[in-house]
Amino acid sequence: MAGRVQDKVTVITGGASGIGEGMVRRFCAEGGRVLLADVDADAGQRVADECDARFVHLDVSSESGWGALETLISCDYGRLDILLNNAGIVAEKSILEIDLDTWNRLLSINLTGVMLGCRSAVRLMRNNAGGSGGSIVNTASTTSYLAIPDVAYTTSKAGVVGLTKSVAVQCATEGLNIRVNSIHPGATLTNILKTALDATPTLAKSFNRMSPMGRMGRVEEVAAMALFLASDEASFCTGGQFPVEGGTVSEHPRMG
Repeated sequence: MAGRVQDKVTVITGGASGIGEGMVRRFCAEGGRVLLADVDADAGQRVADECDARFVHLDVSSESGWGALETLISCDYGRLDILLNNAGIVAEKSILEIDLDTWNRLLSINLTGVMLGCRSAVRLMRNNAGGSGGSIVNTASTTSYLAIPDVAYTTSKAGVVGLTKSVAVQCATEGLNIRVNSIHPGATLTNILKTALDATPTLAKSFNRMSPMGRMGRVEEVAAMALFLASDEASFCTGGQFPVEGGTVSEHPRMG
């Protein structure tokens, strides 16, 4: 039986671990021709081998790196159908702690990297055989709506919303059949977080209380939202924000 993204050429950044790894596994299972793009060659190649994906080394903050990926896709595949702009880092520094180098590095990955990915994807998708078309899904965060003290991270994820809307509107008004949306995970139980919780089990209660559903999300749930937006089922969705956070951004702060 054909999958929901059968034979669609798909690039997933930050696919070596966490939510990105979950996306790689789901999109491969759904028949996608997946390119796993990451700076972590060892983990990236391992995940790619397990899923029958193709690993490509990519620093998302590098303009030349994206240019090389464009050339590879054009030569080896002749088209791009899906981009999941997922790579990102945290700084964990407040406005009083942040230094300019840390600020610039985080913004170069979390925001400039998403812009470069969108630009490369639109260049490729507008020239797809049979007419322009494709889906771009940018990973933002609940911090796009509700701030945390990590000033660079919060700023970057708020910026992803504006970037997503701008690219979506540009593609739509040009008549390109290229959709652009953002997803907004909350606290998600990645392998890294599982390791932290194993070391400090008391943290689990605090993480679970972050959503009114009383639990953390699973990477598979975030991947499922990305799959929906990438598939033809979301053909009239563009410029939108899609939370996957158990109601976190809908709840008024609790009294106790």
